Amino acid sequence: MAVTLTGKLIRYAACATLVAAGMSPALAGPWVPMATAGKAADGVWRSRGYGHILVVHGGARTLYHVAGAFCYRDPTGDTDDDTYRRVSIISPTHIVFAASADQTHYGFDRIAALPRRCTVQRSWTAHDLGEVIAATFADLYPGFGRRGRTLGTLTAALATPVTSPPDLGFFQRATQALARLDDAHVGLQATIAGVDHAFEGGEAPTISSARANPALGADPAERERAWSKSYREGITGLLDGGGHHVANRRILWGTTGRIGYLNIVAMGAFDKDAPPDDMHALDPALDDALTAFQGLPGVIVDVTNNRGGYDAISLHIAGRFASERRLAFSKRAVGAKGAYQRFEVVPSDRVRYLGTVALLTSDVTVSAGETFTLAMRALPNVRQIGGTTRGALSDQLAKPLPNGWTLMLPAEDYRDPAGRSQEGVGIDPARSLPPFDPDHQTMIRRVVQSLSPPR
Repeated sequence: MAVTLTGKLIRYAACATLVAAGMSPALAGPWVPMATAGKAADGVWRSRGYGHILVVHGGARTLYHVAGAFCYRDPTGDTDDDTYRRVSIISPTHIVFAASADQTHYGFDRIAALPRRCTVQRSWTAHDLGEVIAATFADLYPGFGRRGRTLGTLTAALATPVTSPPDLGFFQRATQALARLDDAHVGLQATIAGVDHAFEGGEAPTISSARANPALGADPAERERAWSKSYREGITGLLDGGGHHVANRRILWGTTGRIGYLNIVAMGAFDKDAPPDDMHALDPALDDALTAFQGLPGVIVDVTNNRGGYDAISLHIAGRFASERRLAFSKRAVGAKGAYQRFEVVPSDRVRYLGTVALLTSDVTVSAGETFTLAMRALPNVRQIGGTTRGALSDQLAKPLPNGWTLMLPAEDYRDPAGRSQEGVGIDPARSLPPFDPDHQTMIRRVVQSLSPPR
């Protein structure tokens, strides 16, 4: 999952074969810098999904947000985004933006004019904002019908007769309504009376339990740190020589007897001095681990504590275990028409391990950790073991609200190669095994035993 918090379109950096916005990449092109696109790019354009209207005039862009009957200009006024770096004019009525030709294509269709409601100046009350949030979910949210989530329940919980500007009381009411969705990609940020407030939904039950356990510390944050420390130390205690903590401590690898072990806690931030999606520090770490694993009868890849990151990195790592190209998953923006965009695992041209792999998952495994799970499950040498994942696969879309607050929500429909959606329900393992009961060491020992050849 990649996220932007400025109201720009979501960024994808997937290293995959794409069929995006309902068209083949072969139909897109030529690609030109937006600044040189000329009058062909001028006009009013409606995005396929995501709730955007883009007005282009002489290379300048103005972004509007649409939600049901509502339309408002982006309050940030910021369209300086890599998404708009290059453009392909497919036809007089269809245009595609991308950071580069080999990255995700964002399709827009020409509309006759900017709807009048987009230019009407108004004061936004708490009542209005509740309706805007509900309409945004009605248009874009993929999770209704899962875990008891219904649009009617959310709309009713957000409704308020208050006609004054949104205040802390409304923020609390809204976050209580959003919390009932139990979705890790739903959030709300606001600055109220000079104080920043933030809500994030959908915590994994394992982490919620740790944060509520007074035996682990004085406050929830300290308790979660203690849980993570115990998790990490339990693993290093099993690995020969304690293992190797590398790539900005995002990767822990080693061996336990004749079985290799690779733990990935995030799909990104492998170098503290580089952008979070940079992979230059990742590849040497994987080279070292997979070189050490050559000839071993089995390898454990552990993402039981993976909190997500970038789908591109998920696919990149999965390529280290692939012998041939495989469809990992497909996705399409909610409300969009046309073909789903395909993402494939592509065999790496660096060191690979093609033997038996056990992929360990849990309820903590989320977002790009889940797209990694789909990518690995597509490989015939991989078997998923452990717990059902969190069920928050879609990229997180940041929607600036008209009063300056920012709403976050998923806005895409992900499908596995069989066409099934795991949004809101999670990815079930092929073999169920408690990831943390009584502790994570126990799970690893059991899997090591199952992978080890008989003596």
